[in-house]
Amino acid sequence: MTAMTNPSSRWTQREIVVAAAIGVVFGVLYLAWVQVWLVAQGIIGPLALDIFFGFWCVASIVAAYVVRKPGAAFFTEVVAAVAEVATGNPAGLILLLTGVVQGAGAELAFAATRWKRYDLAVLLAAGACAALFSFVYTWIRFNYGALAPGLLVAMFAIRVVSGMVLAGLLGRAIALALHRTGSLDGLAIDEERRGAA
Repeated sequence: MTAMTNPSSRWTQREIVVAAAIGVVFGVLYLAWVQVWLVAQGIIGPLALDIFFGFWCVASIVAAYVVRKPGAAFFTEVVAAVAEVATGNPAGLILLLTGVVQGAGAELAFAATRWKRYDLAVLLAAGACAALFSFVYTWIRFNYGALAPGLLVAMFAIRVVSGMVLAGLLGRAIALALHRTGSLDGLAIDEERRGAA
């Protein structure tokens, strides 16, 4: 089990800066990912959104795994949405609501453990929850009720798996890669990794 080594829920200035920086970087990457999705949609069709969706939740997982404080997943996903709007996503301000929904979904998995567990199972659950919350949100926003039941089931299953893989699994890999650079020394991920060594 990967436990939170610092039981304090109070954020340090460095943790805020790191989480915000992760959000800004991924906000820019999210905008670029839209282009990847659009190309894939022309090839694959409507399921491309659900296949590629998990990446739009990865900032929340990276930050939560690095900082390990209540609100890290939510805060970072909202910052990413702000950055995406600021860098010119044509969807506009509605992305802020999208960031809130996805961040809340990811945060729920960590809250369920009282922010004490950050093992792979919880990271996968956080990615799945972010995808689940987003699916409900897009169902309402784009009237998914009008779609064929078989397509809906496929969209839901693919999106949840995408959340687990492209947010949960990839988010952990990115955080560990960042840790290996030494840039996260002194943060919760560093304390945990040193303890495991």
